[in-house]
Amino acid sequence: MPNTNLLSPWVRRFLLEYLVGERNLARNTQKSYRDALQQFLPFVARAAHRRIEGLRVDDVSPARTKAFLLDLEKTRRCGISTRNQRLAAIHSLARFIGLHAPEHLEWSGQIRAIGSKKAACPLIGYLEKDELDALLKAPDQHTAQGRRDYAVLLFLYNTGARADEVAHVLIGDLDLGVTSSRSASFVVLHGKGNKTRHCPLWSRTVDELRPLVEHRATSQHVFLNRRGQPLTRFGIYALVERYAAKVATTLPSVAKKRVSPHTIRHTTATHLLRAGVDINTIRAWLGHVSLSTTNVYAEVDLEMKAKAILKCEIKDGKPKKPWRRTPGLMEFLRTL
Repeated sequence: MPNTNLLSPWVRRFLLEYLVGERNLARNTQKSYRDALQQFLPFVARAAHRRIEGLRVDDVSPARTKAFLLDLEKTRRCGISTRNQRLAAIHSLARFIGLHAPEHLEWSGQIRAIGSKKAACPLIGYLEKDELDALLKAPDQHTAQGRRDYAVLLFLYNTGARADEVAHVLIGDLDLGVTSSRSASFVVLHGKGNKTRHCPLWSRTVDELRPLVEHRATSQHVFLNRRGQPLTRFGIYALVERYAAKVATTLPSVAKKRVSPHTIRHTTATHLLRAGVDINTIRAWLGHVSLSTTNVYAEVDLEMKAKAILKCEIKDGKPKKPWRRTPGLMEFLRTL
């Protein structure tokens, strides 16, 4: 009979049997949970004075778990969101062990009772239309690399896709149509949680994509680096940051912003909202599961807020006497 008190077999089953076999979570999610445990287990082993392979389930005590979370913030200087993500992985492992071993149910409840820390929601950054236009003009389109970089930037803005989604787009995911008409062309994006969505492509985007994919196999990635290998999400981040730095030298407003592929994603949502596109369509466009996630864009757009204020502004009317001059007010209050 296997020893249910040893932690190592549970970790292996959790990563292989549960995350992959039962949940079929996205590869990035699997890596995130793996990375969390790679940090957590050595910390617990040092505190318990055991080898990692010899750790017992009850070595992962609430006190050591809280100490690990504090170490993340103080020593590693991780943000609250990272701290909460690591805790979510530990919660999930504890839940898995508790479900499969009733003798560890009380321990599982104690670990899962450790709460996540509330973090302030940062303001979402986005680019104004002139800033985005300057970013799109930054690549030198007289070179092959410049044309590819322009296509990446335009594709990011057109689709509002995440960097990882853009990096994994295959030629077979594109349907550029017989002509470059906007209605006939779209791309299939593979997002978080293995969810897919269709996103329409502008004719301008189609015109930039055609030279990149012609005479190539459908199984190949759309965007390649200079060595002919698939462009990674890190490469896409570096690409955007490089051109943002170039634009910042001539456009001071961009220098004050941290521009990344996700900034362009926020820009797409904000510009769609300004154009009058309904919030539910934007939700589907971006691949959000919950409408509440998309509603945040209605909160950050100062231009739309200013227009709303103007519509409900109270016009100056006939000036009224100050309340102190209203006779009988104190007498009225005494009657209440």
